[in-house]
Amino acid sequence: MVQNFLAHDFDRISSAAMASDLPTFDPTVLLSQHADAHLLVSKSDKITARCSLWWKTAPGLEGQALGYIGHYSAANPSDAASLLDGAKKLLQEQNCALAVGPIDGNTWRRYRLVTDAGTEPPFFLEPANPPEWPDHFRNTGFTPLAEYYSALNQDLSYSDPRIQRAEKRLKDEGIVIRGFRQDAFLDELKKIYAVSAISFTSNFLYTPLDEASFIAQYKAVEALIDPRFVFIAEHEGNPIGYIFAIPDHTQTQRGQTVDTIILKTVALLPGRTFAGLGSVLVDKVHITAHGFGFKRAIHALMHETNKSRNISGHYAQTIRRYTLFAHRLG
Repeated sequence: MVQNFLAHDFDRISSAAMASDLPTFDPTVLLSQHADAHLLVSKSDKITARCSLWWKTAPGLEGQALGYIGHYSAANPSDAASLLDGAKKLLQEQNCALAVGPIDGNTWRRYRLVTDAGTEPPFFLEPANPPEWPDHFRNTGFTPLAEYYSALNQDLSYSDPRIQRAEKRLKDEGIVIRGFRQDAFLDELKKIYAVSAISFTSNFLYTPLDEASFIAQYKAVEALIDPRFVFIAEHEGNPIGYIFAIPDHTQTQRGQTVDTIILKTVALLPGRTFAGLGSVLVDKVHITAHGFGFKRAIHALMHETNKSRNISGHYAQTIRRYTLFAHRLG
């Protein structure tokens, strides 16, 4: 049986969440993440599948109204099909032309599924899912909407020979690259946000995020951020780009020496003046990490058309693929 709750019906959802065959779910996120509805499938008084829906805040795509399916979890294919069919029906009733998932309301949060895991173990801050979940979507008529990749560089000593020329030109333009100041954490995050709020507007399915929410995401991992691997580029004292990299802390959990750095985000302001800056920032993290004894770098979660993937191609080989799915409604 598919149960449909409005997201603000917190007490009923909390009660329903008490007995479940699924991973633990905190229903308070329905309010904090402004979900419009929450669907549950239950059998024998136990929840066997769940998802949340967004349609009021989802962006359009080529003139089409989108509905998002997120907070997804299902214990078996049959109940997954019931859940996703119910989600499609409700989104169609809300005049959505396309159901997209999994995505927890926007691309600043968890979204997409691992569809080709490769042989490398999961890395820090990487979304993970049971291997059967992509088939839950495929078997109910969903097809790929966007593809994403992570790639591995196993030679941090290598530097693209074009980097020195780019560094000189950028220096001549008055661009300075400096390290992240941990003792001014909030001020540094505000600089990073200022770049992100402009740089990301061209990203696929972009929606704006306020500064406080952006900072809260980084505050959640503040203790794990290593300022040696975060760099900010400035021009005349104003931020124009940054790179955020972080050690792979899952290696510690596996009892391994941490020898892998994860390049999580590269962001630049638009403009020909800053051409080549992304490559320079990536190279700077590689060389810095190599100097501290790191052996590998993961270029994480790149959209198939993103410029960062072009930069990555000079150094790294694909180790993982991810897919965001969609289903045309009506």
